[in-house]
Order: sequence, then C-alpha cells, then structure tokens
Amino acid sequence: MTAILTDLKKTVIAGMVLVVGLFIIYYTTQGYSGGDFGRFFFRWLHVLSGVMWIGLLWYFNFVQIPNMGKIPDEQKPAIGKVIAPAALWWFRWAAMATIVTGLIVAMMNGYLNEALILGIGAGSAKATAIGIGMWMGIIMWFNVWFVIWPNQKRALGMVECSPEEKAASARTAMLFSRTNTLLSFPMLFAMVSAQNIY
Repeated sequence: MTAILTDLKKTVIAGMVLVVGLFIIYYTTQGYSGGDFGRFFFRWLHVLSGVMWIGLLWYFNFVQIPNMGKIPDEQKPAIGKVIAPAALWWFRWAAMATIVTGLIVAMMNGYLNEALILGIGAGSAKATAIGIGMWMGIIMWFNVWFVIWPNQKRALGMVECSPEEKAASARTAMLFSRTNTLLSFPMLFAMVSAQNIY
C-alpha cells in the first residue's frame, strides 16, 4: 500500500480503479442506461473539477497569500518558481474543466438555455438558482483565465516587466482571486440549492 500512496500517479490510478469497481457494482445491480449514466458521469466530472478548482482557490486565499509575509525572503523563490506555477496550472485547467462539464450537464439535462436566462419567463426557481450559480461560475472562470493568470505570469516573473508592473500585477491577481473567493460561497449555495431545495 505504501508503494501506491508514496507515488501520486499510482494513487490517482488506484482511485480510478476504485471508481471502475463502483461502476461495476452499479452496472450489475442497476443495469445500464446510457443516457442516465452519461448525465451522472458528466455531473461527477463537474463536481470533481469543481473540487479541484475551488480547493486551489481556497488554498491560495486561506493559506498561501496570508502566509507569504511570514516566509523568509530567501525561501520565497521556492513558492514563486515551483509551487505557485504548478498550482496555477491545475487551478486554471480545473476552472476550464468545471465550466465545460457544467455546460454539458446543463445541456444534457435540458436546462441550459433556461438557466442562462435565469429562468426569466419560465417561472422556475430552480432555473433561476442554477442560472445564478452558472453565471457566477462563468465570471469566476473569466477572472481566472483573463485576469488572474495573465497578472500572475507577470507577478511570478514568467513575463518580463518592470518591478512596478510586477507589484501592480500581483495586487490585481490577488484582488481578483479574492473576488472569486467572495463569489465562491453564493455560487456554491446557488448550485447546491438548485439540486436540493427546488
């Protein structure tokens, strides 16, 4: 077991093997309906991606940013050159996967258009709730790809710029990351309420 747990790749593969085992149990006890399973599968991918995305967003905002001032200057390059770039790669692609799978789930379940117009004219509180969550998620995704990431590249020295631009970019990235943290709470409330209250 230690050989699996000390290697991330083996750990992930083992987790997916367990998923396949659960699918076999589902298949043998419930039968297989392609449409139902497809909708479930994309919802599972959506939740999986969302956990990675919001988990990293909260890591940045609850752990990394508040503690950067406590790290001695000689140790900060390890964060900026190794940890942050890797975390940002997973962060932005998890955001992309969350949006794409979320839109697929909405389309497969037939509520994409209704949700995007916030249930206006349909009188559906569920469509309004999921629509609010979707729009907040889209805003957050946009912030990741078109504000946070370009500014982080300058702040981390991946793109040449002046020290003033670097400092301004770090501040902008932090403020938009905090905006996403702020939006994450009502976004999750809207998404979960659409599935459980309405």
